[in-house]
Amino acid sequence: MQKISIIGGAGFIGTNLCQRLADRQIPFEIVDLKQSRRFPEKTRIADIRDKAALAQALTGNLVVNLAAVHTDDASDPSAYETTNVDGTHNIAELCADRGISRIVFTSTVAVYGFAPVGTGENGAINPFNEYGRTKWRAEEVLDAWHRADPENRALMVVRPTVVFGEGNRGNVFNLLNQIASGRFMMIGDGTNRKSMAYVGNVVAFLDACIHSDRTRGTFNYVDTPDTDMNALVTLVRGKLKGTPNVGPRLPRWLGLAIGHLFDAVARLTGKRFPISAIRVTKFTAASSFASAKDELDSFTPPFTLEEGLERTLQAEFIAPDPAREIFYTE
Repeated sequence: MQKISIIGGAGFIGTNLCQRLADRQIPFEIVDLKQSRRFPEKTRIADIRDKAALAQALTGNLVVNLAAVHTDDASDPSAYETTNVDGTHNIAELCADRGISRIVFTSTVAVYGFAPVGTGENGAINPFNEYGRTKWRAEEVLDAWHRADPENRALMVVRPTVVFGEGNRGNVFNLLNQIASGRFMMIGDGTNRKSMAYVGNVVAFLDACIHSDRTRGTFNYVDTPDTDMNALVTLVRGKLKGTPNVGPRLPRWLGLAIGHLFDAVARLTGKRFPISAIRVTKFTAASSFASAKDELDSFTPPFTLEEGLERTLQAEFIAPDPAREIFYTE
């Protein structure tokens, strides 16, 4: 019987994927640095940087690799390389040693960097940060694993855009929280388009990759149609405040200047701040991607983007559950 090993399964996407599998009574285990709060009995503790520990923990015959270092300003830059690249190399070697023939890997659209609007899976690889660079190198490691025995191995790579949903404390939640608190100020003209992905749809697509007969595929994951910042903020303000408008604005140049000021203070004090030049740059940049996801077994997302936003707003701001598990991501 197939058992799925979900590496990094105690995190936000992993917990939601595990819940989907549990609901369908599909056998799985979680291999992670920390114990899963929702599935403690399924958790096996291991660090993917430690091949011996990983070998002892992993007992499945299909691997989903969600583990990664992902922050805009990791305190130890070498952590990107040792986790995202070296850790993936350990996974590939272990799968080769054990004859595990299928890997599903979550990469990121950050491999494209600040890409042209509408960039698809064949877009130029041009990462602007260590996260994107090391995720691309991890893809290369796994591609080499697949090419070593393409007749008997399967590799599915998923490159999600920014993922949001109930319980996530990442960039989308930070934006929603700023709007809900009345402290939000639009930076720039707001016409930059943003691709987003609701976690319920992402895990449905990962599930499709797990169970597909395809032996090789690389897919961007975005929920379409995407939206520009003006429309997104107007929708959220309408749902939360009953005032469907954008509200106050700040010129992009001034927002960047403030970001650089906070960066300087952070370097002097060692403190982290919610505002930085790179975050202003990312906020005001267009990040709109194309996706061939519907080519995978005619995949159809279970939720629209607006439904995902409404479910998140309901769970986080309209009728919040204080017992909900919280996941902090960037």
